[in-house]
Amino acid sequence: MMNRSNLVLLRPMLLFFIVLNGLFIVGRNTLAEWGIDQSVVIVGNLLLFSVNIISFLLSRRAMNSDNPNVFVRAMYAGFMIKLFVCVAVAFIYFTSFKKNINKPALFICMGLYIVYTVIEISILTKLLRKKKNA
Repeated sequence: MMNRSNLVLLRPMLLFFIVLNGLFIVGRNTLAEWGIDQSVVIVGNLLLFSVNIISFLLSRRAMNSDNPNVFVRAMYAGFMIKLFVCVAVAFIYFTSFKKNINKPALFICMGLYIVYTVIEISILTKLLRKKKNA
């Protein structure tokens, strides 16, 4: 499923993930000064990266179909997967750390969700423009 062409296409998302995790690891003290839990942000970044890779691969595979409805269904499926995974992880986090919830880290994760989604959609849009009958 993950071939060389998909890796090349996912380079911006992979680069963003690596740079961001590097910043989170190196900036541990700065994050702590700002009241941001480093582990929440790193796990959130890993989770969002993983879910967006799955969503991208579903949509990318659906692009090869002659039926345009397959692509639309794959986009909706990707959205639903992201939504349910994020809700499930948030529920687990809220129930595990009832009084110690780190709101700044959650807001950073919400921002990361938007950024990863924008990167994924921009890659898919470029692919659709290259496709002849899109």
